[in-house]
Parts: sequence; structure tokens; C-alpha cells
Amino acid sequence: MNLREQLSEYVRACFTGAWIESHEHQEAIAEIAQLCRDEGWVMTHWDIECGFQAEGQGSQESAAGDPLTAVRAAGAMASPDQTSLLVLQNFHRFVGSAEVIQALSRQIVAGKQTRTILIVLAPITQIPPELEKMFVVLEHALPDRQQILEIARGIATEPGELPEDPALQQILDAAAGLTRVEAENAFSLSLVRQQQVTADTIWGLKSQSLLKGGLVSLHRGTQDFDGLGGMAALKAFTRRVLRQPSRDNPRKRARGVLLLSPPGCGKSAFCKALGKEVGRPVLILDVGSLMGSLVGLSEERTRQALRIIDAMAPAVVMIDEVEKAFAGVNGIGDSGVASRMFGMFLSWLNDHESDVFVVCTANDVSKLPPEFARSERFDGVFFLDLPSREEKDRIWAIYRDLYEIDSDQSRPDDAHWTGAEVKSCCRLAALLDLPLAQAAENVVPVAVTAAESIEGLRAWASGRCLSASQPGIFQHKSEAPKSRRRVSRDPSAN
Repeated sequence: MNLREQLSEYVRACFTGAWIESHEHQEAIAEIAQLCRDEGWVMTHWDIECGFQAEGQGSQESAAGDPLTAVRAAGAMASPDQTSLLVLQNFHRFVGSAEVIQALSRQIVAGKQTRTILIVLAPITQIPPELEKMFVVLEHALPDRQQILEIARGIATEPGELPEDPALQQILDAAAGLTRVEAENAFSLSLVRQQQVTADTIWGLKSQSLLKGGLVSLHRGTQDFDGLGGMAALKAFTRRVLRQPSRDNPRKRARGVLLLSPPGCGKSAFCKALGKEVGRPVLILDVGSLMGSLVGLSEERTRQALRIIDAMAPAVVMIDEVEKAFAGVNGIGDSGVASRMFGMFLSWLNDHESDVFVVCTANDVSKLPPEFARSERFDGVFFLDLPSREEKDRIWAIYRDLYEIDSDQSRPDDAHWTGAEVKSCCRLAALLDLPLAQAAENVVPVAVTAAESIEGLRAWASGRCLSASQPGIFQHKSEAPKSRRRVSRDPSAN
């Protein structure tokens, strides 16, 4: 249901206070004006610069700069046989005043008798407690794929400027989540740069837009699964669920995976390569950046970040080291902020219908509550063990080629090495101009420094997680403890 349909229902039901959250005020005002023309209602809008402006008339400077007068003037607009709408643009800047709060409260109550509707148009929802029960909150949705396509066709009017499918679908995917003005700017810039509309230019502008918000960041890498050794079962699973043709049906969309492993086994690299492999952007959600200093700010920033993620669909969302991201989930020391943020994230994981594939990584499962990994929040929980001999050979080949290391060089003893340690050895060999065997002297495997914790992680994952390397459940056979040396009690035998 679009903004016009929602607002029409509430006005007919005589809801005299409406708060519309929108980043496209001119588009919202145009939609409200069209609704008023269709219904025979009277519309006036006010902003602090131009004052009152009735539909089809010029501005009236008398009330400019005085929000209190603007609210009080709503009563004078009442007509016994007509419905009147007063749109207050960017009025969230003034609702902190006690006088304005009282005037709004009085006018909303009086509007029931005169059918005078107050509409606050603002980019955020920031309603004082005194007015919370008096306003209904509406959201002005961003343009959908069909509207974006119409914008693109309006910009790219010459033959060849707008490609056909499947490139056109990639452009629409890239433009998802942009406002109408942002989409127009992106398409125009793409035409200037490349003489046709391309997805790469749109992604570049989109990345800048996300950086301004600071809530999520966008990763557009060049590495796909060919540059990632091992994890055959995990690759096959994610590739299959994300390439299903039923993505338009919300009930058949993939939800995500939880990856558990010792450090350095390629969880983060897999997530970034997944986006390139399936043609989706990778959104990196840093939970620490959502924290705010004011009461309620962290929760609001979390909701805002999740709305951005939904608007960016289809996408892959990466939350790295999730057990550290929600470290205060038990509420100790932070007044329960982390618990509330975690609760919102769990609800979103379970209920969201957007085409978003979530990849969470963790090194220590003991810090995660059991409800986090339950069914229907993730499609699977995978354990990434240290690479096998075959996987390690593939990883060596990838990084030898990447760092231009002679294939004739002998490899060092890489028992218990992770993929990150293989990469480190190759990088140091290239950096220091040393043979691999000498470069390996600077590498201390995590399986040595954290042997006990890794063994505990394997023991927990055995029988509980899917294996990332081969189909089926991960099974780990722990080594039997070495028996103590037997000493004969017969002195003559010793």
C-alpha cells in the first residue's frame, strides 16, 4: 500500500495527526496534493523559509519562521463542508518546544470537530512522549523496481543507453534503496562517464551514500570462489540456494548461514567472495558503529540500519565475529542496550521478507545464546575446520600465483596451518625476498597457540554443525589421551 492509499484511509477515518517519515519531501507533497485534488480536499503546506503555501497559490511570508503561529493557523483553515490538510515540512526541528507541543496537542483534538488534519513531514520519527498517542506514523516508501525502471527510461532516451536483460536487472538491483533524486543522479553520471547506464557507477554512488550514514558499509570485491581454496560443501550449498529461480516468492528465499571456525580459516573471505560469485553486493554491518551515547539512540540506529539493509535487497549481509559484536547481550554493564539491540536483530532475522542473505561468523560459540542459531533464522550452521591436505594444496597454488612465487620452491612444514597462515607465509616470502622455508619461521600457527580452545571448538561442533568441506554433519574424532609410562613394581626389572 503506497502513501496515497494509506493517507486516504486515515484522513477518511479522521485521524487528525499524521507523521510521515520521508527523505523525498517534494515527492511526498506532490502525492498528497494529487490525493487532495482527487478527493476535493484543501491542502496547505508550511516550511520555515517560505511560510504558508496553498495548493496552486504562492507563498505567504507572514508565518515564515514562526512554527507556533503555523500550528495555531490551522484552526483558521477549517471549513464546515471540506477537509483541510496542513503539511508541516521538517517540523521535527520544532517539536522540542513546550509551546509547540501544547499547540499541536490542542489542534489535533480540535481537528476532530473541524476535520483539519495536521501532517508532519520529516526524515526521522521523533515524536515527544506527550504526542505519541496522537500521531499515526506513515512511511513514504522508496521507489520500487518499476518506478526505478521508469526513471531510467526517462534519463536514458537514446538507443543503446539502457541495456536489455540481464544487464538491466543488475542495474535495477544496484539502484534498489536509492531515492528518486539519487537514482536520477546515478543514471545521469553513468551516461556521462560511460555513455550508457551501468551498474558499476550506481554501486559507486551507493557506497558513498552508505558511508555518509556510517551504519553499514558496502564491499564490492573482485574475488569469487575460484580464488578461495577448500569449503566445497559450503560453496555448493550457498551457490545453490542463492541461484534458485524462486527469489520473487518470499516464502522460498534463502535466509543465511552461521559460520563457526578457528581464526584464519576463511570465514570473512568466503562471505566477500560469495557476493561476487552470486552477483550481489556485500553489506558489512559493524554493530559497534550502531552504538550511540544518548538513551535510545543505539536502538534507533539499529532499526535504521536494518531498514537500509532491507532497502538494499538483493544483498549479502556480513556480521563478522558476531559473538563479540553482541558481547553485552546479558545486559551487564550497559543497562541492557546490547540485549535490546540483539533482540531486534533476532526478530529481524526471523521475520524479514526482503531478499537478504545473512552470513554471521563466530570463533567462540559459547558466548552465543542458544536461540541465536535456531532453525528458520539460518539455513545452516557450518563448521570450517583447518584445511585438509587437498584443500591446503589448492590454497598454496592460489597464493603462489598471487605473490608470484616460483612453483619449484619447496613448501615448509604446514601441519596444522590455516589458510591465513599459508597466505602470510607467501606474502612474507615475497615481501622479504626469502624462500618459503625461511619465511615460514615467522609464522606461528594458531593451532599451536590456541590448541586447547580449537580442540574444544571441534568437540562442540562435532555432531552439531554441517561440514564446510564435505556434505553432511561434521564429525571429529578426538585423539585418545596418551597412556602414562608403565613402570614395573619389580625392582629387578627397572
